[in-house]
Amino acid sequence: MNMLAPKELTESYAKLGRIKAEKPFGRLFALAVMAGLFIAFGAAVCNTASHSIADVSTSKIIGGLLFPFGLGMVMLMGAELFTGNVMIGISVLNGDTTLWKMLRNWGIVYLGNFVGAALLAFACARFGQLGYSQGNLAAYTIKLAASKCSLPFANALVMGILCNVLVCTGVLCSLSARDTAGRILGAYIPVAFFVICGFEHSVANMYYIPAGLFALGVPEYAELAAQQGVNVSGLTWGSFLLHNLLPVTIGNILGGLAVGGTMWACHLKKARVADVCLPGE
Repeated sequence: MNMLAPKELTESYAKLGRIKAEKPFGRLFALAVMAGLFIAFGAAVCNTASHSIADVSTSKIIGGLLFPFGLGMVMLMGAELFTGNVMIGISVLNGDTTLWKMLRNWGIVYLGNFVGAALLAFACARFGQLGYSQGNLAAYTIKLAASKCSLPFANALVMGILCNVLVCTGVLCSLSARDTAGRILGAYIPVAFFVICGFEHSVANMYYIPAGLFALGVPEYAELAAQQGVNVSGLTWGSFLLHNLLPVTIGNILGGLAVGGTMWACHLKKARVADVCLPGE
């Protein structure tokens, strides 16, 4: 067979989660920065390709075609992505690692993802990449960042849950394949779904919103956004962290744990036979 069966896949991830949880800090952080960059590259190319398209459906479809290659690069390069690593919960439930080691992995990887994504956001905003279309790419980036910061907490939370159900499904589908094409395709389709639907991914937002904030710090970009009527009153670092990143991250954790927990319960949980007292005993 050129793919793993669901039980084999879940067993494989339980062992992989233990390896992830025990990686030394330096290696884990470097691989997390790499993953943050890969996801940010996907976000940057989506903005660049779709910023001048007025039709929302067409814009979303183009984003859905392009963004998933970011996760494809993460899978093929062995980088460490927070949203996928939420499924280390499988390893905890299976007794292959501990809760503390999982939380350590999450913290280091989350920080590394943020550094990688924010570095690309800064480079694009401050060194000319957002100057496409006489600066309209920058204005679009600011507008998108402002809209994400204006999401109600509950909306951002639920959109985060739905997003990571698909991302974690994509990670598992990718890991089930034994060849490169299968790895890419497995990650591609579920991630395309979340992008087209407009669900919220915490690591992608580590590019989308800082890119808008950094662009807002460039006078000509800020002026162009103002001319286009973009409301930036809610676009601040505090709003980014509290009104978007916090609820989206919680949602991503809940969605990933739901996928991982379901896979473990269905494929690895040991059946326990209760003692039955027969009549008369």
